[in-house]
Amino acid sequence: MEQKHITLPGVITVGDLATKLDIPIAKLIGELFKNGIVATVNQAIDFETAQIIVDELKLEVELEQEQEEPKIVARQIRELADDAEGRPPIVAVMGHVDHGKTSLLDAILGLKVVTGEAGGITQHISAYQTTHQDRAITFLDTPGHEAFSALRQHGAALTDVVIIVVAADDGVKPQTIEAIKFAQAANAKMIVAINKIDKPAADVNRTKQQLSEHNLLTEEWGGDTVMVEVSAKTGDGIDKLLDMILLVADIEELKADVSGEAEGLVIESHMETGRGPVVSLLVEHGFLTAGQFIVAGGAQGKVRTLTDFKDERLAKAGPSTPATVTGFKELPEFGDRFTVFKNEKEARAVAAAEHQSRKSSTGNMNMTSTELLTRISKSAKQQPVNFIVRADVQGSLTSVIDSLRLIENEELDIRVISSGVGSISENDVRMAAGSQAIIYGFNVTLPPTVKRLAAREKVSVRIFKVIYELIDDARDTLSALLSPEIIESEVGTLEIKGIFRVMRDTVICGGKVLSGKVTPNLLVRAKRGEEVLAEVEIQSLQREQQEVKEVFEGDMCGLQLKTKSKLQLEEGDILEFFTREAKARIL
Repeated sequence: MEQKHITLPGVITVGDLATKLDIPIAKLIGELFKNGIVATVNQAIDFETAQIIVDELKLEVELEQEQEEPKIVARQIRELADDAEGRPPIVAVMGHVDHGKTSLLDAILGLKVVTGEAGGITQHISAYQTTHQDRAITFLDTPGHEAFSALRQHGAALTDVVIIVVAADDGVKPQTIEAIKFAQAANAKMIVAINKIDKPAADVNRTKQQLSEHNLLTEEWGGDTVMVEVSAKTGDGIDKLLDMILLVADIEELKADVSGEAEGLVIESHMETGRGPVVSLLVEHGFLTAGQFIVAGGAQGKVRTLTDFKDERLAKAGPSTPATVTGFKELPEFGDRFTVFKNEKEARAVAAAEHQSRKSSTGNMNMTSTELLTRISKSAKQQPVNFIVRADVQGSLTSVIDSLRLIENEELDIRVISSGVGSISENDVRMAAGSQAIIYGFNVTLPPTVKRLAAREKVSVRIFKVIYELIDDARDTLSALLSPEIIESEVGTLEIKGIFRVMRDTVICGGKVLSGKVTPNLLVRAKRGEEVLAEVEIQSLQREQQEVKEVFEGDMCGLQLKTKSKLQLEEGDILEFFTREAKARIL
């Protein structure tokens, strides 16, 4: 049969591809689903994904990609101008869970942030600003639990100074080490705040010693790391900590462009009833004001309201200032760079070009063609497990999905077939019912009608307010799907000294115990040199013609072995005695 030649654009809908390939849409959607892509007729896939699916379907078709017109691209990050002015330092507060990061910020800012967080753990990146010695300082409070590593990494990348909070009564912990690595990778200056010095169990010197093992040597010991002893509870050391932040900022000579259009980064985004997309930004250059046209990733809009972290209206937000805006047409993604444009036409064009570019690079399926190939190669070996994830904000959604995918192992293929910001919907339940997926919600609601539908469809919907509880639940669920681990324990060995009787399924022999001990019902591996002859089982055990329950090293004994087929043993063969048990595996 002559091979058919088809030209495709860089991105094509599933329906159009089925038409061009002249195959039923259901067949194409089924093949996509088999490979972990939940697609609709109008959903887009990229050229590389289309090529892989054609190969999987074994169609006699040769695909060629159309040459596309150059796209409009967003402005690049600008270099500092000669007239750049000084700006406030941006400080990330990082460290291990429960070491007092948010409590320290409470003491600095006069807030009570931690009481509003589920489990007393920071769940999102939160941005604040305070003044010390008539100078502004911007703080980013980053989550402490391991599941929020993606957020913490962004937190370090956004900042000039990283405060590593370590509890004096607990010392350096795994997430402390992780925060240090993030700060080092971001080339941010580090200040260590040794917190909880008011506690009876506080041991500052031990904490400093532990930090020195990670190349953080305090100045008083001849190093170059600033360490400040503080107590978020009593307020001791807070002023000194702020002084050190400003000193580091002065040494670094932090600057920003104040002329030109504003730009910066998205640090959080979520949907809010009556307000639509609500987006937290950190301005890096220029001044952001209400009424400006703004683009962040593939999302665009006009700044309708501009407020600070206290939800008070701002006239403008300058460099290093955190601000919350409304007016976006859709939610930008966590970590997107935002830019301001002079008119709506230009903003729309840039956002549309970026949106199209992202569709091309990911196939609009949250999966690259490389990942699809990897999944196809593993599909025969792994059991697919489908999840649908809904979260309150983009940052949390990213962290939950990343954490779920980290649980994947050689047996389980974790597939997040749908995800988004907002409440769980009836469509989510129907999709879960059709794909046997588990729905996870983080800080979202489950409307009564959706709950009833889930009960009817026997769909598992699990909602959590604390991230580590969600991940622990997923890990327990997935662990139950793993095949058990087979554990063998060697008990003893015996050298055969004589063969007394050989039958079809029984061998009676005798020998000397070389090591360990022998008991009835043990499994036996019969070996001749390095060759394994068979695996058998002890039926009975005798010593001095008396049936016994155990025989120890150095003793002679007789054995009756149960075999699956006739086994010809010889004098000098070795019997290895062992137990075998199945143990549940834990991810």
